[in-house]
Amino acid sequence: MEPAGWLAALEASAFAAWMRGAGSAYAVANLVHLLGLTLLLGSMLMLDLRLLGLGRRLPLPEVSRLLTPFAGVGLALQAGSGFALFAADAVPLSGNGAFRIKLAAIALALANAVLFRIRWSDSLVSWDVSPPLAGRIQAALSLALWLSVAAAGRLIAYT
Repeated sequence: MEPAGWLAALEASAFAAWMRGAGSAYAVANLVHLLGLTLLLGSMLMLDLRLLGLGRRLPLPEVSRLLTPFAGVGLALQAGSGFALFAADAVPLSGNGAFRIKLAAIALALANAVLFRIRWSDSLVSWDVSPPLAGRIQAALSLALWLSVAAAGRLIAYT
């Protein structure tokens, strides 16, 4: 099935019809998406700012251990609710420029996070003594990408 056909089939599904037609389904999915954004973006922003040197009196490995699970829960909530919201309007959303930018920014932010974990997880203890420039650049990139995800997501309704 070609992509447009798959999108049309998704939008015509019983699930998508329920999302559009049930009185509160779309609103609840929107609220869950917002909660997920708050958990994900809040956690990532605090962690990225700590990686950039803010709040050095807080041990970086502990901050990372504390915030990472919240980011994971936020990401899971975003993925599930985002799929539900997408299903309701799959065809028009697939052509929306802000939606495409959001998806690209999510992919880049997730790739950056995985690469960061692979490269720097074992050396976070030494960041306050000798912060690696490449790691700080990755943290700044993470900050910019997650903020871009939020901004693009908000602009979907206006483009």
